[in-house]
Amino acid sequence: MTVQLGAAIEGAGTRFRAFVTTSPTCAVRLYDGAGNLIAEHAMTALGDGHFEIVLEGAGHGTLYRYRVGDRDLPDPYARYLPQGVHGPAMVVDSTHAWRHGVGGARPLEEQVIYELHVGTFTPEGTYEAARQRLRDLVDLGVTTVELMPLAAFPGQRGWGYDGVALYAPFAPYGTPYELRRFIDEAHGHGLNVLLDVVYNHFGPSGNYLSAYSEQYFNADIRTAWGDAPDFSHAAMRRYVLDNARYWLTEFHFDGLRLDAVHAIVDDGPYPILRELSDMVAALEPRKVLIAEDERNDPAIVTTLGMNGVWADDFHHQVRTTLTGERDGYYGAYTPGISGIAETIDRGWLYQGEFYAPKGKPRGKPAGALPAQALVYCIQNHDQIGNRALGDRLTESISLDAYCAASTLLLLLPMTPLLFMGQEWAASTPFLFFTDHEEPLGRAVSEGRRNEFKSFSSFANFPDPQDPTTFERSRLRWPERHEAPHARVLDLYRKLLRLRREDPVFRHGSRERLRASTEAGFLIVHQWRDAEQRHLLVNFDGIAKPLPDAFRGRTASFTSGEPLERERIPASTAVVVV
Repeated sequence: MTVQLGAAIEGAGTRFRAFVTTSPTCAVRLYDGAGNLIAEHAMTALGDGHFEIVLEGAGHGTLYRYRVGDRDLPDPYARYLPQGVHGPAMVVDSTHAWRHGVGGARPLEEQVIYELHVGTFTPEGTYEAARQRLRDLVDLGVTTVELMPLAAFPGQRGWGYDGVALYAPFAPYGTPYELRRFIDEAHGHGLNVLLDVVYNHFGPSGNYLSAYSEQYFNADIRTAWGDAPDFSHAAMRRYVLDNARYWLTEFHFDGLRLDAVHAIVDDGPYPILRELSDMVAALEPRKVLIAEDERNDPAIVTTLGMNGVWADDFHHQVRTTLTGERDGYYGAYTPGISGIAETIDRGWLYQGEFYAPKGKPRGKPAGALPAQALVYCIQNHDQIGNRALGDRLTESISLDAYCAASTLLLLLPMTPLLFMGQEWAASTPFLFFTDHEEPLGRAVSEGRRNEFKSFSSFANFPDPQDPTTFERSRLRWPERHEAPHARVLDLYRKLLRLRREDPVFRHGSRERLRASTEAGFLIVHQWRDAEQRHLLVNFDGIAKPLPDAFRGRTASFTSGEPLERERIPASTAVVVV
């Protein structure tokens, strides 16, 4: 039996549906705004654990819980939880007057992804405030906005990876209507919108699925973050597949970014990722799926059907080269431009070599993956927020070196991802912050310290539970017009214009890409028909003469100062034609 679970408005009433195997009975309880019980209605058993009832007059705004056995529980299929994950669900009218159609994902080769956290993207931290900034993103030149997770999680602030009610947009950011309005307006600006979703675990507080059925989780499957879904049962598979369809169809998201799929436990003959990709491939208009996977396994794309995968080796190799940092997993990367060149040529660095942080070989060759299937970055929420002080790359290197690295990122044919504020070298950190009740909050702080104890800089770090940790992470938009930030913003706009207008960079591919080193330069050669582009990057702190093969040629673009006497300035990237 396939039924839509949760509460759905039908005419002048609402149909409530629940899946319960822990009790022979289920009822829906209605509440007023003060939390007072005003009515209880027994639901009809349909068989196979399904219960339903239609209540006339219960429309948009009705607050409810389910009574399962002797417990009053939030609806795990709730479309909105205005009072938080432990409070009653609210019936939501999901109709929306879409002004700009249903969207539709651009091909990945046209995408430049901009990752943002709604709560810290603006001073207000809401969908409505973020909507007011969409024009700025269009002017920048990105094509796609990726929202960090929105599924309801405990408290008033957090990254979103502790979600427990996957159908309910996080209430402090705004209403479901305001989220739809944000997406609709983004489409009106020609932007795609992706949503980061977490299907490898549920958060440690507010997860009530097990109270409804034992089929959702398996006690033998554990993660460091919370209960792991048991995909051997149809109930959990349906929960996740329906959730993905819900975001993509009811909210018109253009695709999903799947968090840490390497942590998904699923040994069945039809992997949940394959089933998900098959379902999404059948949707109209076109949608995309991008996975985060630390294993460097091309099968994520070639076998499981994802459209793209995060390739973090590029970030790690660039960072170690620019900073010399060797803490934690950075110890597996040898600083040097030869490592960057090798990563670019191979797609990712590790293709089966021994990987010390895991104590075993890691990766397989990425030769079958097109450039657009590899998502590259020099910053993202993890690589900033998982540092002791949430410090951005610009805190560790010169602004010139940062501009050179940015040029490298944006002129490669791989799909680039920017993290909010990167385009103007934002001065604000992006810290790890939470708002858990005690004693969980204290345990999260201690767990965080233990998890990153191998990083020497993590000895002292801001308390995730302190509200000021969250406040310090908000972007300061006015600074983008001030020196030196305005220079960086101008560079990013020019780079993104070059990427979309230059005939070589616009049609880049791995087949027409070679990276090498010569005379202390990282050299990236791209071509299309008779057109050729050579990106020469000098990451050293001194000016260097052009290699002989490039003397007398035209430098069409520079990340910093112009060439003098055919010498590339220190920490500068130059395009030679």
